[in-house]
Amino acid sequence: MRGPDLADLAGPVVMTVFSLAVLIPFASLLLAALNPPGTVVSGLSWPAHPTLSTFGAAWSAAGFGTLLRNSAVVVLGVVPLALFCATLAGFAFATMEFRGRGALFAFLLLGLTLPYEAAVVPLYYDLRDLGLTDTPLALVLALVGLFMPFGAFWMRQQFLALPAELVEAAALDGAGSWTVLWRVLVPCCRPALTTLGLLYTLWGWNQFLLALVLIQDPAKRTAPAGLGFFVGAHSVDVPMLAAATLIVITPVLLLHLFFQRHFLSGMLAGAVKG
Repeated sequence: MRGPDLADLAGPVVMTVFSLAVLIPFASLLLAALNPPGTVVSGLSWPAHPTLSTFGAAWSAAGFGTLLRNSAVVVLGVVPLALFCATLAGFAFATMEFRGRGALFAFLLLGLTLPYEAAVVPLYYDLRDLGLTDTPLALVLALVGLFMPFGAFWMRQQFLALPAELVEAAALDGAGSWTVLWRVLVPCCRPALTTLGLLYTLWGWNQFLLALVLIQDPAKRTAPAGLGFFVGAHSVDVPMLAAATLIVITPVLLLHLFFQRHFLSGMLAGAVKG
């Protein structure tokens, strides 16, 4: 019997290495957070006196109840609006003929290459003149604009991958563009929309710089921004920092685990169709 060759072992080895690269830092955070506040933590070891009180102390000290609620409000505002805009833009670029379509699409894709940090300062002054700073709407509008280039590109590719006969058959039946989009094309792209929505959720929840600049009221900060200030106040208390970090990442981690199959199916569908 022929034993496994190097090609057969390469896949499992690579997956094991990447899994360990993710699990070891997460395990170190969890073990550190199980120590009492103020404990000196060194290395990856089981705490001598494990306790969950550190999570409660971090929750109260940082006010994570308010921070998580603020982040949820921003994400619930960003994801539906960004998906709607990306769907409309992708449909227009994929199925409609209009003057300057290629140039406009190329201009939109510049957003994938230019660093958004360069626009943070002028964006702040523009939103301040409109009276929107220190409001969730400022962050929602900024994130929708930030996500549009990738979303439009993603949905355009999904619509282009569908058979053109779908649109032609619907047009022969008298369906307008709005009907073709929402009743014919969008149902075929549900896995791609689910994947895009998950990516938007992860990106919106983890956004730090825009949240830090556009929302300076402590009562309206998002969880990542609040975590940044918490780190500055407890920079030497490793258990508290680890507990606070786990509190912030747990919602998106659970969301990803819950929708993991949908996420993978959307990614694989895009890869096969592309």
